Amino acid sequence: MHMKFTEDSGDNYFFSQPHQPFFVLAFISAIFTLTIFLLSYNNIIHLAISSIGFHIYGIIYLSFTPAFFAFLFTTFPRFASTPTIAKDRYMRIFSIFYLGAILFLLGSLVSPVFSGFGMVLVFVGHTMGVMILREIYLTTSMTDKTDILYILIGMSFGVLSHLLFLLSVFFYQPIMGLSIEISVYLFLFLVTFSVAQRMVPFFSHSMVDANKPLLKTIVILLVSHIVLEGIYTHLSFIVDIILAIVIAREIFRWKLVFPHPNPLLWVLHTALYWVPVSLLLGAITNLMTLTTDIYFLALDVHSITIGFVFTMLIGFGTRVTLGHSGNRMEADRLTVIIFYWTQVVVFARVLVSIVASLGYDIIIFFNISIVVFLILLVVWGVRFFDVLIRGKKLK
Repeated sequence: MHMKFTEDSGDNYFFSQPHQPFFVLAFISAIFTLTIFLLSYNNIIHLAISSIGFHIYGIIYLSFTPAFFAFLFTTFPRFASTPTIAKDRYMRIFSIFYLGAILFLLGSLVSPVFSGFGMVLVFVGHTMGVMILREIYLTTSMTDKTDILYILIGMSFGVLSHLLFLLSVFFYQPIMGLSIEISVYLFLFLVTFSVAQRMVPFFSHSMVDANKPLLKTIVILLVSHIVLEGIYTHLSFIVDIILAIVIAREIFRWKLVFPHPNPLLWVLHTALYWVPVSLLLGAITNLMTLTTDIYFLALDVHSITIGFVFTMLIGFGTRVTLGHSGNRMEADRLTVIIFYWTQVVVFARVLVSIVASLGYDIIIFFNISIVVFLILLVVWGVRFFDVLIRGKKLK
């Protein structure tokens, strides 16, 4: 499938590298998803589909997934020492995501038929993208393919969770819970951590030997987490404590400087420290829910996805945007503010769950958490979209 603009964009800077259109699409999709969700939650507009389903799908598959492709279509061939991905191949997938996102977002306001078509399109694009990564993995001549294997496994779990989500929407709603668990832990978390454990120690000049069994251990624990959740909701706290200890020990082994004086490293280190913190928070709150019936409004999922995955994405996204545009690899004052503001977003969402657990009305805190998130996305876009679209040189 080719959309018109892809055929006419032979010399267009915006489409010259895969991370550029995919990052822009990811941020714009997130802005629209959160804005529509905010208006829906406050009964200003009424969605044609489930508002929770809309929120989950819009964030995971219209925002995080194209952002992952932005990064991996650029770096995966480098990791594997293979040629770069041909422009017509990544543009075909971008076109499908772009059209699917429009149909889903408009359909959510107008008709579930359109949003359904949009989801199917995005799923096709998602599957095609993972097939390209699989092809790279199979053709690389590298002897040690551990890191890229687990990135590919995580991306493949993303396709599985996406398929389960579609099946839950079209045929059997109860499997949505399984889809969410797989998407958060075996897709978003696994892909992000697989990249982070390879790149962050390298960027930080941490001279430690690679921990070969680490990713295999983490996958076993993540699968155990999902199995326990399937047996009885909130039972995963048992595994989350073990997972938190395993990852905390590994991060401590890297001897990362914290707080690091370089903001581009500080934000990556901060994201990593959110992993054990989020897992322990999730374990404590799930145990409390099991024993007291106090509910924390998905604190475990949001702390791991915003605290770790999103903070890491902002850090890596900024690095890739600067490094591939000829700009100096340094964070100016506004970028530093953006990095700190990511933590405001995390704490704002954690506060929503705490207020909910106390039995208070969350609407004000919910609105604040969405608004601070939107501010971050818009400010990052104002700062870096011109770099991505036109190759602007920052002062």
